[in-house]
Amino acid sequence: MNTGIIASRYAQALLLLTRESGRGEQVCNQIRAILDSPGDALPSSYEPDLEKLLALLKKNGRLDYLKFILRSFVEKYYESVGIGLATLTTAVPAPELGEKLCNLVYEATGFKVLLDSRTDPSIIGGFVFDVEDHVFDASVKSQLDKLRRDFIEKNTRIV
Repeated sequence: MNTGIIASRYAQALLLLTRESGRGEQVCNQIRAILDSPGDALPSSYEPDLEKLLALLKKNGRLDYLKFILRSFVEKYYESVGIGLATLTTAVPAPELGEKLCNLVYEATGFKVLLDSRTDPSIIGGFVFDVEDHVFDASVKSQLDKLRRDFIEKNTRIV
């Protein structure tokens, strides 16, 4: 069976369970902490809904899919409450840029955006904004790469 289908089905089941219990936000926060933790560091105790999922996965022999299921749940949960996930990558920290971009997305779509800001000096300058499945690459590195490709293409035509 396809990993994406398995992850989606278990994530949907967990989402329904958290809606019934009213603990969606707590479960989502704990899952994000698990996914953000380095290595395989796991908390000593879990939310009850998450414990039920882990028991079901163990019973069905699906523990290998845990990370995929948890990521899928986070996406489904935020989508269900009207929040979009976004990543902003800049060469240096730029919190005011993140705020402006989040406001633009909200004005255009009505979705609130939960922003994950990262720094990557290799992009030289500008930013890369990844929101939902759209990537806006305004980095100096990508512009230089495009310029290089265009230069090579034009020079090969001359010869």
